[in-house]
Amino acid sequence: MKPMYVSINSEKTGANLKSLFKNNGYSVRDIQSVMGFENPQSIYKWLSGRSLPSLDNLVILSKVLHTTIEDILVVDGDVVFLFNLTWTIQLNR
Repeated sequence: MKPMYVSINSEKTGANLKSLFKNNGYSVRDIQSVMGFENPQSIYKWLSGRSLPSLDNLVILSKVLHTTIEDILVVDGDVVFLFNLTWTIQLNR
């Protein structure tokens, strides 16, 4: 099996989360309460693209927002297979 590499776009993921919050009628304070956070800074970091939710938090968000983790995260481009990338680079030399 070939190794796969992906890049998650944190800014687009943040915009996606903001849209999902709005579409489900949740404010940042609502999500803060559900997540059990003392303050909303982490959520604002997610929304601005400065950080991504942890896997545990993604699971909670997917349940609260009635969606999947895959639909929350925005992946940049296609999945890159190391073999194909190496092969392409060698052809271009």
